[in-house]
Amino acid sequence: MPIWKVALLGRCPRCGQGALFRGLLDIRDTCDACGLDLRAHDAGDGPAVAGIFVIGALTVGLAIWVDVRFTPPLWVHAVLWPALVLPASVVTMRVAKAALAALQWRHRRDAS
Repeated sequence: MPIWKVALLGRCPRCGQGALFRGLLDIRDTCDACGLDLRAHDAGDGPAVAGIFVIGALTVGLAIWVDVRFTPPLWVHAVLWPALVLPASVVTMRVAKAALAALQWRHRRDAS
């Protein structure tokens, strides 16, 4: 299964059928469908860094643009940006984590 499909759908990198995640961001120990051991596929801090850099840069740019263009009161910023940033960060981290797990599986040293 292509890496972009694994990342977007959150599926097993080997069979493409089983769910990769247990819950929101936890990678399963094994695939439900094919039994692939996923414990060694650890994304580390990569997904969090992707979220910080990508979502953070976009948010700061948009916040400045909204402030200059519309000059809303401060409470609008306090309500608007957390409501947009939190879900976007979770989605970014989930996709990045799935992509890194798929890349680790694809480039593994052993043939299992």
